[in-house]
Amino acid sequence: MTSLDPVLDKDGVRLTVEDAVATVTLTNPAKRNAQSPALWRALTEAGRVLPGDVRVVVLRGEGKSFSAGLDRQAFTPEGFDGEPSFLDMARGPEAELDATIAEYQEAFTWWRRNDLVSIATVQGHAIGAGFQLALACDLRIVADDVQFAMRETSLGLVPDLTGTHPLVSLVGYARALEICATGRFVHAEEAERTGLANLVVPADQLDAAARDLAAALIAAPRDAVVETKALLNAASSRDYEEQRIAERAAQGRRLRDLAGITD
Repeated sequence: MTSLDPVLDKDGVRLTVEDAVATVTLTNPAKRNAQSPALWRALTEAGRVLPGDVRVVVLRGEGKSFSAGLDRQAFTPEGFDGEPSFLDMARGPEAELDATIAEYQEAFTWWRRNDLVSIATVQGHAIGAGFQLALACDLRIVADDVQFAMRETSLGLVPDLTGTHPLVSLVGYARALEICATGRFVHAEEAERTGLANLVVPADQLDAAARDLAAALIAAPRDAVVETKALLNAASSRDYEEQRIAERAAQGRRLRDLAGITD
């Protein structure tokens, strides 16, 4: 499938598809791609409407910043047009608040599906929800001007958009705690050194670097990549022997498939 026209273009999110590579772009550079519930619903929809032959999804933000995080309008009494303010939600039943946060989290969960490899290309600021959106992806290519920060704790909140698990997995508990509790900036050199970033490039080379990585990812047979990603995703929840068993089972499936044997 090849398409130059957007598959989706709404609420600050644009999805385009070219062959096996989809691109999701945050399209509100005037507000540094600040995030809102409408944007989260659009991101969730983008995951749902992806064509089945897409293998790689590239996430990018227009302008100088990837995403400055949650739009502060969410914390004003009036909130966003047509949306309850966060303050009103906090005053409502606890079960409704939990369900609403769970709905917001859906925008951050589909990027790690086993049938996809997702790449975040991150320049400038990636703050709070912006940091967590970058963490939602499998891989991150960052510009040399990148500034990650988890500011939720500084505002009396916690990171709740699925960012804590990948952050600890990448940098370890102690560094993750320090990053979150202080709200400090993490720049490109530290991001690469600690595993937050797979690659650092000049900002004007981000898109080209993502294209090169996407091409390398789709060069291998799809089923082998899917099986390998599934193995790696589950490795941290298994002990050594369980992972050995899972490897054998996955390899058996691949060998039977290559031999044309069906169950």
